[in-house]
Amino acid sequence: MVSAIFPAAGQGRRMHAGCNKVFLELAGEPILVRTLRQFSQVKEIGELIVVAGAGEEDDVRAMLTNAEARARFAPWRVVTGGSERQYSVWNGLKVSSPGADVVLVHDAARPLIRPEVIEHVIARARCTGGAIAAMPSKDTVKVVDAQNCVTATPDRRTLWCVQTPQGFCRDLLIAANEKAMADHFLGTDDASLVERLGAPVEVVEGGYENIKVTTPGDLIIAEAFLKAQASEGSIHA
Repeated sequence: MVSAIFPAAGQGRRMHAGCNKVFLELAGEPILVRTLRQFSQVKEIGELIVVAGAGEEDDVRAMLTNAEARARFAPWRVVTGGSERQYSVWNGLKVSSPGADVVLVHDAARPLIRPEVIEHVIARARCTGGAIAAMPSKDTVKVVDAQNCVTATPDRRTLWCVQTPQGFCRDLLIAANEKAMADHFLGTDDASLVERLGAPVEVVEGGYENIKVTTPGDLIIAEAFLKAQASEGSIHA
């Protein structure tokens, strides 16, 4: 069985919408609802854990309950998030089922994830202990110093842009979070915590459409991807 945790406690300041971005509608449906619907298509997902911002828990529960009148989700629950994304994930991880062999962490604001990518991440996490969705970088990346002067140009063939879901054996992810807390380490993603333990993390190809809706422009891009996916039958419009 697989548990899926969705950090959804962000402030969404870059969206300038006056509310949590996961409440915003994409083609007439809240972003969070679309995200959970995609995961609910994967049979191995046994529970969905939404980590909401303090004070937004009841709003999230009401939104999901209303959405279930139209389409059922996998079993879900809502817990309260922390001051940082890492702490929110930990709050979700603590209530995840001990019967889960793999835990996925997925940005609640990535509603266009394909079920087949989720399945691939699960399969590889079971084989290697950790797997993350990512895409090869399309851009040349420069390393710069404090004076904004270029110090290096990494080989683009070795660079991948990280997405979610990120999946790990449950015990490994718990150990990685406990180590990070003991060391007062705050990572930029869940994989960075696991990497500190020396455990392997495999990259699984995600999709360029698997964007994180962060700015108003991202909504426009997501709408375009959504229409394309709907025509392919891989996602509901």
